[in-house]
This record gives sequence, C-alpha cells and structure tokens, in this order.
Amino acid sequence: MKTKHLLFITISIVGIIIDQITKVCIDRSMQLFDSIPIIDNFFHLTYVRNKGAAFSFLSDASWRLPFFITISIVAALVILIAFNKLRDDQKLAHTSLAMIFSGAVGNLIDRVRLGEVIDFLDVHWYRHHWPAFNVADSLICVGVFLLALDMLLEEKRLKRG
Repeated sequence: MKTKHLLFITISIVGIIIDQITKVCIDRSMQLFDSIPIIDNFFHLTYVRNKGAAFSFLSDASWRLPFFITISIVAALVILIAFNKLRDDQKLAHTSLAMIFSGAVGNLIDRVRLGEVIDFLDVHWYRHHWPAFNVADSLICVGVFLLALDMLLEEKRLKRG
C-alpha cells in the first residue's frame, strides 16, 4: 500500500471516529439546547441539531434529507477520485482531502442515522453567535483551507519550473 493511501485512510478513520465519539458524548450527556460555558462570552458547548446545511440552509425543505445524503455521497466519491489523481509528493493535498472526506462522511453518518446533524461547538462574542458546528464541519473547513494553500504553493512550484 502506498504511503499516500495509508495517510488518507488513517486521517479519515481518526477524523470520523473523533467526530462520532464527540457527537455521541454530547447526545448522551446533554439535553437538546443545553449550553455549558467553556470560556465566558466566547465559547460554549451547546447541543443543537441541524436539519439543513451550513447556517441551516434548506432545513425546512421536504426533500432535504435525500438531497443532502446524495450530495454527501457524490462529494465523497469526487474526493476519492481527486485523491487518486494526486502525485505521491502532494502530501498537503493528501491530508486536506482526507480531512474533507472524513468531515463529509461524519456528517453523512448523522444524516443517515438521525435525519439531521448534531452540532455543539458554539463560538460567540457575548450575544453574537456564529452558527454552532461540529468536528466534521471543522475538518471540512480546515481541509478546504489547506487545499487552497496547497493549490497556491503548487502554482508557485510550477512557475519556478
């Protein structure tokens, strides 16, 4: 097995496990809408469920669940195809795609299991809240950032020849 595949599998499995364990812990230890301050006026653990996508997008649409499940499966397949086209030396891209993949699969598991996604990371400034999110969302965001960074670095490498 190539090193890039081992890296992808390891990051994906660890990401999915951490995402699912944190969601199960929140679900078992808190009631829906409970909030535990971690850093006053900045960060709480707040148990909510999101039927939609980011910012509760499409949460009231009757067709939302099959739509989001389909999009998640297609995204995971596209990530796998893109990953297999990467060169062996593109380690940052390998890592970023594995993070995005594990986040997509983590939220897909929730949608299939619960029909919605468990969110609990609540970042805010006093009463001004960013929408709650979870480990899978964090993996996706960090993975996208790293992928963009890798693309910029790759462009510089190509220009230098």
